Amino acid sequence: MNYHIIPVTAFAQNCSLIWCNATRLAALVDPGGDAERIQQVVAEKQVTVNQILLTHGHLDHVGAAAELAAHYGVPIVGPQKEDAFWLQGLPQQSQMFGLAHCPPLTPDRWLDEDDRITLGNIVLRVLHSPGHTPGHVVFFHDDSRLLFSGDVIFKGGVGRSDFPRGDHQQLIESICNKLLPLGDDVIFIPGHGPNSTLGDERRHNPFLQGLTSAE
Repeated sequence: MNYHIIPVTAFAQNCSLIWCNATRLAALVDPGGDAERIQQVVAEKQVTVNQILLTHGHLDHVGAAAELAAHYGVPIVGPQKEDAFWLQGLPQQSQMFGLAHCPPLTPDRWLDEDDRITLGNIVLRVLHSPGHTPGHVVFFHDDSRLLFSGDVIFKGGVGRSDFPRGDHQQLIESICNKLLPLGDDVIFIPGHGPNSTLGDERRHNPFLQGLTSAE
């Protein structure tokens, strides 16, 4: 599997273009905005987008999803249905952050724990990882040991939990019980900032110290 990170919007959100080498079928993970820029990268990579994947319902992760889904004629998949209130509240989120109006969104498919996403010869495993938002999901590709973690965990940090229905304890439990068991070698692409590995964060992330065994 190949991937290319496309930072978008004033929030420097990591939209990821991922694709299967054999089939050139591709997906966009969390296209938060700047649709024209994303389309340009897709054209440069000469891949065929066949779905849009959302980790959660915050505007900076979904702002261009509907526009791109219409442009490519593809479904929007995810997040888990507990984030429906965030997606229905996109107009209010737009107003709050002073961004262009974004209408309410209903995905073509909601996701749940252990669902699978097929992309050519690639299979992504879905893990429901609430805390930042109640319906947050992450996407894991076992073969390449690659995790698309949205806003659950960052290099040196974790996601905010002060939004409506956020829960810091639940967030930490998602990291410790869902993400870290995937293995120290797993590289994760967060919603913002640089990549890291789960092992580095287990050992050095200040929000996780004392919660997991350290080597």
